[in-house]
Amino acid sequence: MEITAAMVKELRQKTGAGILDCRKALDANEGDMEKAIKSLREKGTAVAEKKMGRSAQEGVVTSYIHAGNRIGVLLEVNCETDFVARTDAFQNLVQDIAMQIAAKRPLYIKREDVPETEIEREKSILKTQALNEDKPEKVVEKIIEGRIDKFYSNMCLLEQEFIKDPDKTINDLVVEKIATIGENIVVKRFTRYELGEDVEESAG
Repeated sequence: MEITAAMVKELRQKTGAGILDCRKALDANEGDMEKAIKSLREKGTAVAEKKMGRSAQEGVVTSYIHAGNRIGVLLEVNCETDFVARTDAFQNLVQDIAMQIAAKRPLYIKREDVPETEIEREKSILKTQALNEDKPEKVVEKIIEGRIDKFYSNMCLLEQEFIKDPDKTINDLVVEKIATIGENIVVKRFTRYELGEDVEESAG
């Protein structure tokens, strides 16, 4: 059975699990939604859904310097308690996210942070590109939708492939940590500096 993007989206909405975890669960269960949900819960990933709405006011602000002092990142990541904020598991997560920001230059934390004007401008460009490629008008919208998803995966931190494991996104990484640590974790805001360039700051 073909696993569609709509099926993956539905499973994400029901479980809070990451895109790749959802797709793997659907593949393993031949598209059966209920079996996929059950398997995700057995893995513990879906447990994070209940925790993600909880208040997270503790955490850390960290700095990361890379490439011979040419790139710097300031990052705030929140959790629920100071105890968790001081654990190696949380500190390592924050460091991995800071490294990701330094390496992959995201401009936003999540797709909801992208200004509507920028999305519309990007869609207009993508539509022109698709028409210039002589794509049929009836499939242009689907092409734009796919390319916009690619835009989000480049620009939004949580949707980027994790540099240490391209099989998962940063959101997958955070969700996994929520499930294992037992507290909500929120990437609050970041600023990325690169020597000689303008400051690139998240919308968070």
